[in-house]
Amino acid sequence: MRTREQLNAVIKAYDVRGVVGEDIDTAFVRDTGAAFAAILRGEGETSVAIGYDMRPSSPELAAAFAEGVNSQGLDVLELGLCATDELYFAAGKFDQAGAMFTASHNPAKYNGIKLCRKGAVPVGQESGLEAIKDMLIDGVPAYDGPRGKRSERDILEQYAGFLRGLVPLEGSRPLTVAVDAANGMAGHTVPAVFTGLPFDLRALYFELDGTFPNHEANPLDPKNLVDLQKYVVEQGADIGLAFDGDADRCFVVDEKGDPVSPSAITALVAARYLEANPGATIIYNLITSKTVPELIVEKGGTPVRTRVGHSFIKAKMAEHGAGFGGEHSAHYYFQDFWNADSGMLAAMHVLAALGESDKPLSELMAQYSRYEASGEINSTVDNAQAATQAVLDKFAGRTESVDYLDGVTVQLAGTAAWFSVRASNTEPLLRLNVEATTRAEVESLVEEVLAVIRA
Repeated sequence: MRTREQLNAVIKAYDVRGVVGEDIDTAFVRDTGAAFAAILRGEGETSVAIGYDMRPSSPELAAAFAEGVNSQGLDVLELGLCATDELYFAAGKFDQAGAMFTASHNPAKYNGIKLCRKGAVPVGQESGLEAIKDMLIDGVPAYDGPRGKRSERDILEQYAGFLRGLVPLEGSRPLTVAVDAANGMAGHTVPAVFTGLPFDLRALYFELDGTFPNHEANPLDPKNLVDLQKYVVEQGADIGLAFDGDADRCFVVDEKGDPVSPSAITALVAARYLEANPGATIIYNLITSKTVPELIVEKGGTPVRTRVGHSFIKAKMAEHGAGFGGEHSAHYYFQDFWNADSGMLAAMHVLAALGESDKPLSELMAQYSRYEASGEINSTVDNAQAATQAVLDKFAGRTESVDYLDGVTVQLAGTAAWFSVRASNTEPLLRLNVEATTRAEVESLVEEVLAVIRA
């Protein structure tokens, strides 16, 4: 039996995640599966699709979860090895709940579970995870009906065909595409999706290996992009794609080996969506570049701003009937993919835009990068609220407006410059993001804000 404090450390706001053998083991996972199934059974559901990534611990944990689901009378559809967006595809296409075993970009010793209801509707703290915690503390209600059954299904080709139907690429000009799979699930999905397309695929680290022998599967950290940046130039590639461990996020590198901002990718995909769907609503989070809402308005769309985090984005997608949503963390959400995020689908949109253009990627993306940005800078603080207030006090005389959605976003008077300061939900950190017209302005503003936060 675990205490609530122990469970809070493992069952986070959006998923379950921890160190295998310490925070997570087969007994815990079996009980979690039973609790999830008990909730679903109470809602009239009858089955759960289960997939897992390439981590050494994933097959055993997935099997334990399936055991828990079956014990509550629900059937299990075993998908085997798959990417997270492949699991979302199953939940949407087959209209059933899902569980994906992955710790995404975390190191090898971690694992976790991403849960969704049928239609790929996310399960977060308020929509099921808190109830699972309660059951794990109080005991999962006994079920004396017949056990659920298990069946297996390989959906890779079906998933690949579905994506190719959403973004037709057969007419693209020939492209040399370098892909760093980071020994993660993109090594499984990219070959299937690219089959028959006019791409010369240059594969880097496609061997599935959850110990990550080459580098961490976290392209948000610049050091993990270095190999791809070099590889793109060496191979003379038109574009480079870097996926995280479970392949639900994709980062882009241009033909010069320079990273392309996820905000610029959001702007590009938004523009493409608005061309096909005039007047549509597009979601973006509060640390995304101002380029994004500016471009959405220019293209005749409606921009809607939201907090950072996939549960907030997906909720806004559903609330507004939005066609597309993007986060600066390189999560991209699509209405025609059940409002779920897909790194592969985002990559395909970029490939389509590049394939339709006679420009190199660096020139194509220039129109979507109007400002300079700092990227996210973390500072360890004892009192996030006090540090935030100190920043507001420091800039009070230069502030045009303050937005309190998820921390504070300060727009400076008489300039395009703004910055966001927000506290981490899980660590004693303040996260700073700065955007301005020039690199010098960004660096000066970063130095000034950090001097207050780190005083």
